[in-house]
Amino acid sequence: MKPTLLLVAGVLALLGCSNDVPSNHAVSVDYLDNTGRADVLSGGVRMIPVETPKGTFRDEPELWDLPRFVEEVEQVRWALGLSRDNFYLYGVSWGGVLAIEYALKYQQHLKGLIISNMMASFPAYNEYAETVLMPAIDQAVLAEIKEFEKAEEYADPRYMSLLMEHYYVEHILRMPPEEWPEPLNRAFKHMNPAVYIPMQGPSELGASGKLEQWDRTADLDKISIPTLVIGAQYDTMDPKHMEWMAGAFSNGRYLYCPDGSHLAMYDDQVIYFDGLIRFIRDVDVGRF
Repeated sequence: MKPTLLLVAGVLALLGCSNDVPSNHAVSVDYLDNTGRADVLSGGVRMIPVETPKGTFRDEPELWDLPRFVEEVEQVRWALGLSRDNFYLYGVSWGGVLAIEYALKYQQHLKGLIISNMMASFPAYNEYAETVLMPAIDQAVLAEIKEFEKAEEYADPRYMSLLMEHYYVEHILRMPPEEWPEPLNRAFKHMNPAVYIPMQGPSELGASGKLEQWDRTADLDKISIPTLVIGAQYDTMDPKHMEWMAGAFSNGRYLYCPDGSHLAMYDDQVIYFDGLIRFIRDVDVGRF
């Protein structure tokens, strides 16, 4: 099991609603009607076949690029019947990259956008890792980690042990590993290195794969829908950069998690979800 989260992420459709919708904010009958749906029992969760020029696929290496992934999100949106009236796109880590790319092409379908724990530039992320994160690691430990990476011994138990003790519990999830939540451990268990390594690269201390030069800092102002950017003090991603991102979006807000890491939804949970829910409610009722 390779516990890394830089490019493992969620892109979720959050149907904007709450228990305390003001009386002047009408909810359409169709929005709440599940009649005839085959996915009622699963709460709307289902697999959507992804159609490509080569047929229907789940795991085809030639299709692992951003434009294809954007179109997959669009196919899911269409299949679920989501629209600007009810579609919030929520991207965590790698999902933040995908959410930005989707919004740049299809923001007309979005009610709101949430970018959680992801910078808008991989070169800027690599610089932050080099100048801030790596110097904070015990330098003898860092040297040993780099020796493993130089030898491409990424599966060595010692390599993973060093990362867990000196990096993951500081910047990925600030909890003892034995307390990590079951959904996270389950996600790691099903991680596919055949996808992860070509996109991110094999190192856990920076990006070197297909996304190494990805940078959308100059394009954020093209996204005009309400956008929430979530950053955290101990994240692998620079919280100051994410605060800047919120100002670069045409209609952005910044949520800062002072005790959080890359998975601030777990280690700074109250602040994270209070800010996320408040954003959705404010957009829903026109307060944003």
